[in-house]
Amino acid sequence: MSHRACHRLRSVLSAVLTALACFLLPFGALSAWAAYGLADTGRYVTTMAPLAENPYVQDAIADNVGAGIVHAVDVGPLEGTVNHFVQDAVHSFTRTDAFRAAWDTANRATHEAVLHALRNAPTRQRPYAGYGGEGAVTIDLAPVTAQVKRQLTADHVPLASHIPVAHTEVAVLPAQDLVPLRKGFRVLEVAGFWLPVTAGVLAVAGIALAVRRRRAITATALGTALGGALLGVALVITRHLTLADLPPGVSAPAAGAVYDALTATLRTVSWLLLALGLAVALGMWVTDRYGRAGRSRRASEAPGPGPLPAPTRAQV
Repeated sequence: MSHRACHRLRSVLSAVLTALACFLLPFGALSAWAAYGLADTGRYVTTMAPLAENPYVQDAIADNVGAGIVHAVDVGPLEGTVNHFVQDAVHSFTRTDAFRAAWDTANRATHEAVLHALRNAPTRQRPYAGYGGEGAVTIDLAPVTAQVKRQLTADHVPLASHIPVAHTEVAVLPAQDLVPLRKGFRVLEVAGFWLPVTAGVLAVAGIALAVRRRRAITATALGTALGGALLGVALVITRHLTLADLPPGVSAPAAGAVYDALTATLRTVSWLLLALGLAVALGMWVTDRYGRAGRSRRASEAPGPGPLPAPTRAQV
C-alpha cells in the first residue's frame, strides 16, 4: 500500500470513529443520567425535596387530597362549608415541616419500591409504598390523610373526626408495565457505563489515527458541542410532548416542575458539552492561527543566503 493510500485510509477511519463517538455521546449522557441519577434513591429524594415548597406541586396535592377527603365523608348540606375548611386545612398542611417530611418519606419509599420491582427483587413493605394486589407498585396516601384529619379536628371543623383514614393505594407502576420496563432498566444499567466509555474510546482512537490531529480534535470538539445542543433540544421537545399528553385532572404546572427537577442534571450536562466543545474548537483555531502567524514572521525575519564569497586563487 502506498504512502498516500495509507494516509487516505487513516483519514477515513478517523472520520468514521469521530462521527460514531459524537453520535454516541448524547445517548451515553442520557443513559448515564438514568442509570446513576434516576436509579439512585438518595439523589432522587434530594432532587425531589425542593418540590415540596413548589406552589404548583402543593396546590396539586392539596386539591387531590382535599377532594378525596370530601368525597369520603357524607356531609349533606354542609358540603360547601366543609369543602372550604378542608381545602384551607390541606393547603395549610402542605406548607408545614410535617408535609415536607412526609413528602421525602413518600418519595424515598416509592423510589425504593420501584427499584425493587424493576430489579425483580422482593419488596419489603414500606410505610408509604409497596406492591399492590396484582404486583403493581403503589403509594399509600393514608399518612397524609391522617395528618390532615388531625389538623381539621384541632381546628374544630364539622365532621372532621369522621374522616376515614383508609389505606388508599395509588398505582405508580402498573403491573402490566413491569416486564418491558424491567428489561429496559437492565439495558440502561449496562449502557449507563459502557456507552460513555465507548464514546470516549472511539474519540481517542479517531484522533490517534488522524493524519492531521489538530483538525481531528477540532472535529471531535464541534461534534461534542453539536451533541450537547441536540440533547438540550430533545429535552425541550420531550417536555412539551409530556405536558401535552397528561391525563385529565393532572396539573400541567406541577408536572412541568417535576420534569424540570428530574432533568436538571441532564440539562446541565448538555450545556457543559456545548460549552466544552465550542471552547476546545475555538482554542484549536486560535492556536493554529497564531502558530501560522508566528511561523510566517520567523520565516520573513530569517537572514537570506547573502552574497557569494569571492573565488580564491586556487579556485581560479
